[in-house]
This record gives sequence, C-alpha cells and structure tokens, in this order.
Amino acid sequence: MRYGAFVRADGAPALTLTGGRLAKGGIVARAAEVADRDQAEALRGLELYVPRTALPQTDEDEFYLADLIGLAVRDQGGAALGTVKSVDNFGAGDLLEIAPPDGGASWWAPFTKAAAPEVNLAEGWIVVVPPGDADD
Repeated sequence: MRYGAFVRADGAPALTLTGGRLAKGGIVARAAEVADRDQAEALRGLELYVPRTALPQTDEDEFYLADLIGLAVRDQGGAALGTVKSVDNFGAGDLLEIAPPDGGASWWAPFTKAAAPEVNLAEGWIVVVPPGDADD
C-alpha cells in the first residue's frame, strides 16, 4: 500500500520514500528529497508518520491499535476498570495493558472478542472481561 509523503510529528511534510529494506535495528530507505549520503546521515533517527487521512477505513470489528490507547475500560456491568495504557504483542496475540483507576499496578487482557467483547470508539470505552470472570 502506498501512503504518499510521510510527515514529521508536527504535521510538516518530511519525505517521500521511493524504496527501502529492513536492516538490523531499523529500516534503510531511499527518499526523493535526499540526494547523497551526507543528507541521509543528517536524517538518522527521524521519526516519520503517515497522515491519518491516508489510512484505509477499518471494517466492522477492526481497529487501529493507536485508537484503543486511552479508552476507558469497563466490565460487562459498566463498572470502571481503568484505562487502556498500551497495546502490545509479545508473540501470542495483541494484549491490552490496563491501568487501574486507583493508580495501582497495570494488568493485561487479551484483545480477543471473548475478553474484549465490545469496543465503542465514538464514546471512548471498551468492555473487558477481567481475568477470572471469563467462562472457561
């Protein structure tokens, strides 16, 4: 998929990538705006972003993980369980890191239909079945 020109964190135009490959610890890329190695070295570590408007629409029950971060977490009865702090995948599927409302230690829940049966981005919440409450 082609996203067009990438932008910097502030939204300013950055680079138009014309090619690239994976390399140890990152990506080696070619950009239309970079003519030589010195210019490329000056850009080392530059973070590039894709404008949200360039991303495809999601299907039903499909979400951009970034949209889940910050959602209020509720149980099936509507009681507050915390906030989605991060979404990670350690190799066995996506996990929601949930920060409790009292500031205690975070806990994890799988991001599956069984463990997170309802997501409402428009209203800013997600239902999560706490560990031990799921039907086995």
